[in-house]
Amino acid sequence: MARQRAEQRVIVVGAGPVGMVCALALSRQGIPVTVVEQERAPVTDQRAATIHPTTLEMLDGLGILQKIIPLGLVSATYRFHDRVSGAVIAEFDLGRMADVFRFPFVLQYEQYKLTASIAAAYADGADFDVRFAHRLTGLRQGADRVDVEVVSEAGPERLSGAYVIGCDGGRSTVRKLAGIGFDGFTYQEKFIKIATSFDFAAVNSNLVFRNYFSDPDEWLNLFKVRGESPGGLWRAIFPVPPGEDDATALSPRRIEDRLQKFLPKQGRYDVAYVNIYSVSQRVAKKFRKGRVLLAGDAAHVNNPIGGMGMNGGIHDAISLAEKLGRVVRGEARDEALDLYDRQRRHAATEYVQAQTIANKRLLEERDGAVRAKKLDELRRTADDPQAARQYMRRAALLESLEHAAAVT
Repeated sequence: MARQRAEQRVIVVGAGPVGMVCALALSRQGIPVTVVEQERAPVTDQRAATIHPTTLEMLDGLGILQKIIPLGLVSATYRFHDRVSGAVIAEFDLGRMADVFRFPFVLQYEQYKLTASIAAAYADGADFDVRFAHRLTGLRQGADRVDVEVVSEAGPERLSGAYVIGCDGGRSTVRKLAGIGFDGFTYQEKFIKIATSFDFAAVNSNLVFRNYFSDPDEWLNLFKVRGESPGGLWRAIFPVPPGEDDATALSPRRIEDRLQKFLPKQGRYDVAYVNIYSVSQRVAKKFRKGRVLLAGDAAHVNNPIGGMGMNGGIHDAISLAEKLGRVVRGEARDEALDLYDRQRRHAATEYVQAQTIANKRLLEERDGAVRAKKLDELRRTADDPQAARQYMRRAALLESLEHAAAVT
């Protein structure tokens, strides 16, 4: 029995939300998993925070959702604004989709908290083994197993498993060691995320927990999360033009300038944290190469407008865990993993990439006539009940799941 379980073990590289959801989904099927993460615990990555209705249903299936709903912010509505005029262009209300979604809302819950919640509740034994501060340095495939080399403070170590899943981000070491290409492009401008405890909604009644501001000079995404403070935090995401270096963008004066330009107020803003990062639109040439599989940002990256990256990655994780579980148990041939590749690559290219690129173009459009036309189209979509429903289905990635499932 011990040998059999060793032959079934799956090694997951990356303890972000995608890696931990994938590991949990495998563990729920009785498959032993080892998760290796190069960062020390606790990981406090402040990137994604929006969990869409389709993803909430998947987390509920794993038994984790009811644990995290009280810890996040429930948000049924989201709004698009014209930053130039100050007008609300469109509002979409997921509460009207209760006949479509079991959970007709978005949960604002930071990705590092989701990772910690899963680790605290489930990763406590040899069959769900999470190792932080373990960096992947080598990978070699054999006929019936994969050997990986990791380095920790204790020194180098070799681990073996039936399969390796790379959930280790856009710069994935797994993807590179497997020799899998990563096609696409990187935007010239960077994005800066500024978190502040100032309550924007207290002085602007047009704001909800999720807001998108169109502006030809400086678009903006504004979201509320719980953070670690009693009143929560507002995250403002701005573009950083190519001519502005990181040191300038991260300087206290420039951070203050950006926030004051958006909403002038007396006194300085209290800033909790700031992150600046490059943004790309890329998809791996394949999500499977032998016994190596990719999911999440290791397989596809996109701009964060619309909150589709983490959600698409979790969808990868659930799809992969279901198929890999059947393969490991001998209930399916390993061609099921090729199906995972085809289905989830289709979802990434045809939906996540296309939608996030369109989202960015809408917010940053500089041609006055084109911009007016796009905003008017969005307004008409929101005002038409059937068109709004279709928009929300696509934005919540339900349409991508349906079309991916139809791929054979």
